[in-house]
Formats: sequence, C-alpha cells, structure tokens
Amino acid sequence: MNIQRYMTRGVVRVVTDSLRATARNEKESAFMRRFAKASRAASQKRAAAERGGEHIPPFLIASITSACNLHCAGCYSRSSNACCDAKPVDQLTAQEWNRIFCEAQELGISFILLAGGEPMLRYDVLQQAAEHPDILFPIFTNGTYLHEKYLDYLDEHRNLLPIISIEGNEAVTDARRGEGVYHKVTAAMQSIRDRGMIFGASVTVTTENIDEVYSDAFLDSLSSLGCKAVIYVEYVPVTDESRHLAPAEAEQKRMRKAVKRLRRARRNMVFIAFPGDEKSSGGCVAAGRGFFHINSHGGAEPCPFSPYSDSNVRDTSLREALKSPLFRALQTEGLLKDDHVGGCTLFMNRERVEAIVNGSQTAAQ
Repeated sequence: MNIQRYMTRGVVRVVTDSLRATARNEKESAFMRRFAKASRAASQKRAAAERGGEHIPPFLIASITSACNLHCAGCYSRSSNACCDAKPVDQLTAQEWNRIFCEAQELGISFILLAGGEPMLRYDVLQQAAEHPDILFPIFTNGTYLHEKYLDYLDEHRNLLPIISIEGNEAVTDARRGEGVYHKVTAAMQSIRDRGMIFGASVTVTTENIDEVYSDAFLDSLSSLGCKAVIYVEYVPVTDESRHLAPAEAEQKRMRKAVKRLRRARRNMVFIAFPGDEKSSGGCVAAGRGFFHINSHGGAEPCPFSPYSDSNVRDTSLREALKSPLFRALQTEGLLKDDHVGGCTLFMNRERVEAIVNGSQTAAQ
C-alpha cells in the first residue's frame, strides 16, 4: 500500500469533481482552476518530501474554537469536554493560526478543514485563512451564523467554503440539533444559492438516518438549494448506550456502495465519505497518514475523535508535530489497521492510545 499515491489520487478526484461541479459558475470555476494548479504544486512538494523519507498528509483539521451555540444530541465534542458555551480561554490567537496556515502551505498541505465548536465564531481566524488562496478551507459550520456579514466575506474569498451540517429531513435534523435549526440552515443555503455561491453539506450517518441521507429525495432537495458537495461522516459512539447508532460492517458496505453509485449518477456534485473505505487505504488515515488534527489550544492530535496529544504547535513546528512519538507509534505499531465498529478505530481503542501517550511522556521525563 503506497499511502502517498493513494492520498494523491483522492485529492485529484476531489479537485476534478469540484471543477466539474462548478463548471457553470464562472466565479467559482475560476477559483477552482487556480486551486487545481496550486493543488498540483502542493502534491509535487509532498512527493518530493516522500522521496526524502518524510510523509506529509494533504489534509489538516483545525478546530479553531471550542465554543458553540448548539447542544446537539450525542455530540462527541461536548462529551469529551472539547466544546463549551462560555468564551474559551487560552486558545490559539488568529496570528498563531496564521503561522500554522503558512507552515501548512510550505509543507504542501492542500486542504485545511476549519472546525470547532462553531468556527464562524472566530471571524478573526477566517480573515487569516482568506489570505491563503492556494489552500481550500472547508468550514464545518452549523449554519446558524451565516448572516449577511459572513456571506459578503465568503463571496469575496472563495477559498472559504461553507460546509453546513444537516442530518436529513426537518424532523431528523431538529431532533438532533434543536427545534428550528432545519429552517435556519435551509434558509442560509437559499441565501448562498441566491448569491451565486456554492456550499457543501456535512451529514452524520447513523443507523437511524442511513436510508434517508442517501435517498434521491434528500439529495434532490440539497441539489435544488445549490449544494455541490456532500460529506458523509460515520457516527462515533460517545457512550455504550449510543453504540447502536454507529454503522457496523454491513451498514458500512451499504454506505460505500451508495457513495460509488452517487459519484456515477450525480456528476454535478462531489461526494466524500469519512473515514470512508479504510480497508482500501490500508487502515485509518489519521495521525498524519492522510490527515491530523490541531485542537483550539494547539495540541497536535491524531483525529478529532482521538483527543490525545504529546506535542503542541505553540512549542514546535507543524513539521515536527507530524514526527511526534505518538504519531510515529500509531503509524508503526499497527493500531491504525485494527478492525473496529464505528467511525474511528482510535476512539474504539482509546485505552491503548492513552498508554502510548503516557509512555512517551514518561520517556520524555
């Protein structure tokens, strides 16, 4: 398994699909053509690093705040105390995030996914991201802050792409995210469409909504609102009581089959599955194989669903964080290839991850 070749093919597919999906939108298409050129240059940087014995992933997930205005049922971030209502303290400043974005671009990282909490609460960080047009910043937002100020800014800076969370129809979405949220997010989608902008949708897939979110009716409704990308995220159980919501192997096979079908049938949209078919990639692509995570306080983590860290980007570079003992151990000791139920093998094996972190910290002392 050549992980560099696998991830590069994935990037090429996403960019190619995006070019096709935006072909009729002149402003968006112009940006995507520029980004396609920048993405090829970034791939060449990563390939050169690989030849020198250094693996650089194409994706970074940046949780730029832990604050959020919603209380979604089964929220992993709240259950792990990574999300809060009050204004968080000691989080990375906008200038610190800008340094990370600069280092990422120098390394050849093409995509930085902005997450939270609710990332729209950090307008100052979005302003820094906008200054890096060769990086695509999908913003994973609950959609409730997409008012005129934000829409004006996103219209001007097309490398900032809103990815709006939705769980299916109104009843399913409001049951998880709160009453009235469905109407708020669909109204935001309509406003984006009316401005001639594009957006994507993020869908958390559970055993309860799996039939709904892959249905033609649901996707037709998103398409009519102007949605050009759908990112399916497998639900990660936060408690033993919620484990039944996590797609098991049978559901995962259905999901992979559905995504393949949709990519063929709906070529005006982009479909991404996370974590997707891990078996074809030789296992989980977290911990720097395909992506890694920086939390709002600077901790370098394998994945948002595996909030363990032995390095902080306040104290070290992004390049050195990718070489942390934790990341190296996860990549070499076979844990990323472990069979699991649910969206994240590292979450299901968190006791073993904790042992690795404790071991590396003891060694450092």
